Amino acid sequence: MELRPYQLKAKEAIVSEWRKGVKKTLLVLPTGTGKTIVFAALTSDVVREGGRVLILAHREELLQQAADKLARATGLGCAVEKAESTAHDTWFNVVVGSVQTLQREARRERYRPDHFAAVIVDEAHHALSPSYLGVLNYFSGANVLGVTATADRGDKRNLGEFFESLAFEYGLHQAVRDGWLVRPSALTLPVKIDLSGVKVTAGDFNAAAVGHALDPYLADIADQMAAHCQDRKSVVFLPLIATSQKFESLLRDRGMNVREVNGESPDRADKLAWFTDAPSGAVLCNSMLLTEGWDEPSADCIVCLRPTKIRSLYAQIVGRGTRLFQGKKDLLILDFLWHTDRHDLMRPASLICQNPDIAQRVSEIMAEESAGEPRDLLDMEAGAEGKAQEEREESLRKMLDEQRHRQRKLVDPLQYEASISGGKLDEYLPDPGDLHALAPPTQRQLDALEKAGIFPDGVTCQGHASRILDAIRIRRANSLSTPKQIRFLERNGFQNVGTWEFEAARKMIDRFAANMWRCPRGIDAGSYQPEMQKPVPAEPPIDAQGEYALF
Repeated sequence: MELRPYQLKAKEAIVSEWRKGVKKTLLVLPTGTGKTIVFAALTSDVVREGGRVLILAHREELLQQAADKLARATGLGCAVEKAESTAHDTWFNVVVGSVQTLQREARRERYRPDHFAAVIVDEAHHALSPSYLGVLNYFSGANVLGVTATADRGDKRNLGEFFESLAFEYGLHQAVRDGWLVRPSALTLPVKIDLSGVKVTAGDFNAAAVGHALDPYLADIADQMAAHCQDRKSVVFLPLIATSQKFESLLRDRGMNVREVNGESPDRADKLAWFTDAPSGAVLCNSMLLTEGWDEPSADCIVCLRPTKIRSLYAQIVGRGTRLFQGKKDLLILDFLWHTDRHDLMRPASLICQNPDIAQRVSEIMAEESAGEPRDLLDMEAGAEGKAQEEREESLRKMLDEQRHRQRKLVDPLQYEASISGGKLDEYLPDPGDLHALAPPTQRQLDALEKAGIFPDGVTCQGHASRILDAIRIRRANSLSTPKQIRFLERNGFQNVGTWEFEAARKMIDRFAANMWRCPRGIDAGSYQPEMQKPVPAEPPIDAQGEYALF
């Protein structure tokens, strides 16, 4: 088995974390880039060193996929722990286990807590559920690797509650650029689908409500697919089985070669085999059955009629079409003019554009140019980046102007950071690989910020809070102006007071006090600059060790 360069780096990074004593770490690889191959190679190494490995998953397809790839890639056989099948007392060093089975105490307690040297959690974005945590906490002495296509969770809980580090991440954007996945293109179709009345349940659009809202538009969508998908192999994701079956009928009425598959289909395997062998023009409809554990590289068109706010779910859906295949030129994603009052609906650009402002701009451009030709998402990102950055800067400047006129006891973080950097607007974006930085600010951080004079509600995460608190601490040591001095003087028209020394700011405020809190005569606040006794130190970097709960 020869690993791709990024797969080798991923395996080495995981081993490095475990050797450092970090027992619970994450691997994030996009669908289609071989995450199973990576953990198969890692499993082989653990077994070679005399350890046993448990591969944990929640669906039968994932269990079978892991067992098959492990055998093909490494030659290792494995036992299965699910339902009536048990791996207890077998000679296999690898067990592929169903979390539904092992969550039962009587079943998992057949094994000693130290039976496995390593536990690998496939689709690790599920790992915070009670069923997974019960198993992982029982085998608490094992090294744990969580593997997922995205570290996002629909319920907004942070995977850092369990995992201690992110060993390695390889983004979809980079995988496409490196040629390991096909280039995605998107076509926004002129079908306006109203989601404004759809309720949200457990962090996402309610499936039943989506099915009801979608029903009036199915015929128009079927017309669009008949026009655009005749030379594609398309997979359609729908919210309900009834909706999926109705859409299959509509496509068949339009002469399309279509099948529908769901969890209750007795001939599910036959329908999946049909799609594998089918020529261009074939369509496979499903009610969210194929989001995980199904690989069909020949699929080159994805139609997501199950709108979602959850990036991990959307990544799984689109990932069914990103794999390389002989003769496959690209992946076409059909999108629609979704009307919703929520701004976190996942769209094709959400997976390619790392900056959410740019993703929003790309989606807007594609909506404006609906009914046109498919657009390459990487090219769209490059074209929209400059424009989105200009719009973002202008928006931040307007926000800053508004904040300066607000009668507040505390300084807004944006105003403070712009002031201490001489007016440069540099909004904080956390490192997506740092699980602690992404977590909400701690109460201790919020209390420290407010005590220092910073309005805490504008602080986005622990990493952002840490950066501001580090800056305050270093500025205090260098006798530079405080947040409260900045608030008072900038509210009175002075510019970039964050670059002033503490004594210069204090003296100017004393002059205001002596002049009945009016600007002293002869002072033009807009152009005034005090004499500096020493240079302003550079903005401090964020602590690389992530001491985000220090305050």
